[in-house]
Amino acid sequence: MGKTLQQLYEERVKRVEDAIQLKVPDRVPIALSLGYFPAKYAGVTCTDAYYNPAKWKEASIKTVVDFEPDACTAMGPDSGKALEALDFKQMVWPGHGTSPHHTHQFVEGEYMKADEYDAYLDDPTGFILRTYLPRIYGSLESFQRLPDLSILLFSPTMLLGMPGFEKAIESLSKARQEVLKRNAAIGSLGQELKQLGFPAFSHAATFAPFDVVSDRLRGMRGSMLDMFRQPEKCLKICEKLLPIMLGLAITMAKMSGGHRVFIPLHRGADGFMSLKQFETFYWPTLKGLMMGLIDAGLTPCPFFEGNYNSRLEYLLELPGGKVLGYFDDSDILKVKEILGNHLCIMGNVPPSLLQTGNPQDVKDYCKKLIDVAGKGGGFIMAPRSAIDEVKPENLKAMIDFTKEYGVYK
Repeated sequence: MGKTLQQLYEERVKRVEDAIQLKVPDRVPIALSLGYFPAKYAGVTCTDAYYNPAKWKEASIKTVVDFEPDACTAMGPDSGKALEALDFKQMVWPGHGTSPHHTHQFVEGEYMKADEYDAYLDDPTGFILRTYLPRIYGSLESFQRLPDLSILLFSPTMLLGMPGFEKAIESLSKARQEVLKRNAAIGSLGQELKQLGFPAFSHAATFAPFDVVSDRLRGMRGSMLDMFRQPEKCLKICEKLLPIMLGLAITMAKMSGGHRVFIPLHRGADGFMSLKQFETFYWPTLKGLMMGLIDAGLTPCPFFEGNYNSRLEYLLELPGGKVLGYFDDSDILKVKEILGNHLCIMGNVPPSLLQTGNPQDVKDYCKKLIDVAGKGGGFIMAPRSAIDEVKPENLKAMIDFTKEYGVYK
């Protein structure tokens, strides 16, 4: 008699949790971040992710059911029509700035100018409403004229009657309607996957404080210059952002009922800043964020994009068996040597191999990973990043081989 979907779900949950807690599971778990792969696999377009949520949901479910990972992240992007209604300028997406068959692209810029640190530090909410939002949403240009929100102490309705806000209010209302339509169409994708026996990889997300500054506010160029020209303010804003990013993660985790928090790391790698700069600007608040999550009973899942070979020892400052480290281009042999008895290691299968290689190439690479990183447990097989463009037969080879070869005796 076959196992029920609930039994399969519980097995997968235990397999992943055993690996994170540095126990030896029955076999090496497998995790996938689907990205835009469902479009290629199920014969839809990337545009459908933004403009046809029901079709995208169907494609995502088909992909997960056919490949059967132990944990997965199925992308549920924003409504394209909602983003259009707001005239969103910080991203181009399939069907709106990029090809219907290509992924989205973030449009980086200095959305906070070099001389605006004090404005943010003095009043973060006011700065975001009156300065940041009008710069990234064309339809909210009139927010520049918002008064100090202390006016709400005297009359909550005064803002509604102010002239010049008609476009913004209409755009927000239209965007909300489109979001509600999208939510009704896509439903609870994660809950449906759970009912089919497939756990979610993460249950919440947040960002390293320095990445918020560099990604969203100052841009890479601006933040790099600021480390030299105004380091005190750069540090101060990271410290200001720490409790905000921590609170965001805790709130999302409570809403989802889960405990793993995904943290994509963008600017801390070897190629972006020196080790001294990492020690000064990046690590203190990243460590504070992860320690705060652990203290709240959550599991930080930092995604170390790029090469972190020179930064690995810092992770020994975190409690053992409490963190899942998702590694991209770091030397997996070195990662295992330094961290193998301290935190769970995940990733390292190159998407380029999954796209340009053949099934035997993939099996050979996965064998090396299992023999080294998987020794003694504490390892989760996964591609280095989201699998937007990979050959389905290669992805299947990665999964099938891991299930066959990655069994612990």
